[in-house]
Amino acid sequence: NYLLGVGRADCTGPVAEIPLMGYANPKQVGGGLFTRLYSRAFIVADLDDTKRIVFVSADIGMVSQKLRLEVLKKLKSKYGELYRQDNVILSGTHTHSGPGGYFQYTLFWITSKGLIKPSLDAIVNGIVKSIDIAHQNMKRGKLFINRGIVENSQINRSPFSYLENPASERSRYSSNTDKEMVMLKMVDNNGQELGLISWFAVHPVSMNNTNHLVNSDNVGYASYLFEQEKNKGMLPGEGSFVAAFASSNLGDVSPNTKGPFCVNTGESCDNPQSTCPVGGATMCMAMGPGNDMFDSTRIIGQNIYLKARELYEEASQEVTGPLSSAHQWVNMSDVSVELNATHTVKTCKPALGHSFAAGTIDGVGAFNFTQGSVEGDPFWDEIRDQLLGKPSNETKACHKPKAILFSTGEMTRPRPWHPDIVDIQIAAIGSLAIVAVPGEFTTMSGRRLREAVKREFHSHGTPGMDVVIAGLCNVYTHYITTYEEYQAQRYEAASTIYGPHTLSAYIQLYRGLARAIATNTVQDLPRGPEPPLFNIGNLTLVPSLTADRVPVNKTFGDVLQEVRQQYRAREVAEVTFVGANPRNSAENATEHNFLTVEKYANTSDSWLVVQNDASWDTRFYWTKGLLGRSNVTIEWHIPHGTEPGVYRIRYFGHYKKNTHSVSIPFEGASSTFEITAL
Repeated sequence: NYLLGVGRADCTGPVAEIPLMGYANPKQVGGGLFTRLYSRAFIVADLDDTKRIVFVSADIGMVSQKLRLEVLKKLKSKYGELYRQDNVILSGTHTHSGPGGYFQYTLFWITSKGLIKPSLDAIVNGIVKSIDIAHQNMKRGKLFINRGIVENSQINRSPFSYLENPASERSRYSSNTDKEMVMLKMVDNNGQELGLISWFAVHPVSMNNTNHLVNSDNVGYASYLFEQEKNKGMLPGEGSFVAAFASSNLGDVSPNTKGPFCVNTGESCDNPQSTCPVGGATMCMAMGPGNDMFDSTRIIGQNIYLKARELYEEASQEVTGPLSSAHQWVNMSDVSVELNATHTVKTCKPALGHSFAAGTIDGVGAFNFTQGSVEGDPFWDEIRDQLLGKPSNETKACHKPKAILFSTGEMTRPRPWHPDIVDIQIAAIGSLAIVAVPGEFTTMSGRRLREAVKREFHSHGTPGMDVVIAGLCNVYTHYITTYEEYQAQRYEAASTIYGPHTLSAYIQLYRGLARAIATNTVQDLPRGPEPPLFNIGNLTLVPSLTADRVPVNKTFGDVLQEVRQQYRAREVAEVTFVGANPRNSAENATEHNFLTVEKYANTSDSWLVVQNDASWDTRFYWTKGLLGRSNVTIEWHIPHGTEPGVYRIRYFGHYKKNTHSVSIPFEGASSTFEITAL
């Protein structure tokens, strides 16, 4: 028995004009909202409440060091020493459709246009709020674990790198991806269902880099389906049941199961270079199972959800035993690794290889600075000068065979380009060990790490541990490939920033944490060097908010393009309003809802909200016009089984009269329309 708490809070942030984080494509800027982003928090405490563990999975690209340090600072001021760097795990789902701009290291400023305070604040506040809710609702309860195979939901996107691993090792596995889902179920002692955490390795990149709507991608849709099922009659984002679909060793795992094809000619480009005969690598894109990216997101999300539901219903193996957590800060650019009794190797200062700029079949690289657009900006001029800095011979030799593109570890202006100090962390809940890793481990890297940690527990008297990898935790350090995969220098290897022995170093370090937990000597672990927290204000190229304007004889919220009078299920109701910048709303409130779909209730002569902007069936598009004007288009993709009746769509926004004035709320509504039976 444990004390258990779960919580969920909005962490969406600004949905317009902010670069989306993941594909590193500067053109991929937010232009509306498809599904909301949430932070989901789970607290486990022992019954005498001497030990606690917090696991958070947030619908964001990854957890950055800045984000983690800001969250820990807030938790400390609220709860003192209760929630600390050793017992709080923050994990990102790795959606590529969330706002960026929450990083303190310079490399990430390039594609997300600097540090964007409203984006950072929304995520920090959302994570802290989700932990607050879990903290306030602790109940006695039980944990159950289950595991099972998910089919038809992933492919290995670097199969040629995977084949570099020893044949003897590969022969132990039936697939070049990890198909196993691990699911942790939480129920209180009165039998009330609290929530679940699922760990499964897949990139949430069903939505590709042409998408401009903020959303949580395939794993977010799995959460949505589970929560909608358990929180009956509630709108999305409401209700007490919390379902997190967290990331794992997804480094080389794509959901785009049809594999890579040349966009221009339609032929396969499943070759070691992922290139097309015409147009080269930029034409090679992987396709999902659906007829468009929304459909692919639905299919993959539903597959993951259905397996989780089955594992949840059948879960019978109870998790019992003590809680413990171990954490260290490590300077990853300077770790000595003992490969065997006679052979010691070292990690390197961070650097990115040429293939990093090429991107992957899920999103082609876009690190091409356009000429002219950065002229005369001292910040970018400084960066450009830095870029011309050559990697030292020492770094070149250390990273071999990587051809270094950015020697980020030797670039320190205007701030360091990459972290040196990295979090390593394991939390044990009875027989379950959650290994929190700071990046994207490939399939085989993850297998080696899990095995090493399990063996370490076993050899110190704790056999039979369930070891699960939680990805994208605490600080982002790109990819971690095996030494053999590193030799092939595809995207994942070029992005293994601490050199060829990165994985061996992590295995050595995580074994140390496992040993400390198994032998009950966690208190003797050195803390390690504290990471820096750079005090950076809003340092960004995102345009500042200006006054919103309306067309002649119109006002905010007026309808420009009306709905039809009648629809059937599976059609799309669409309305366009005179709009204002959605960032005005984000700065007003974290939980601002941009739209509702409402059904008329005859009996009470009132309108009932049936959908909101977090609903899977609604899409909110913002289009910027000239001179401060903008339009908002709301689509409702009327689902099968919608009750016939009279409906309307409403829009809620905020406008600014001038640059420095407060935002003023307004709303608009479509005409009523009828939904008829098929």
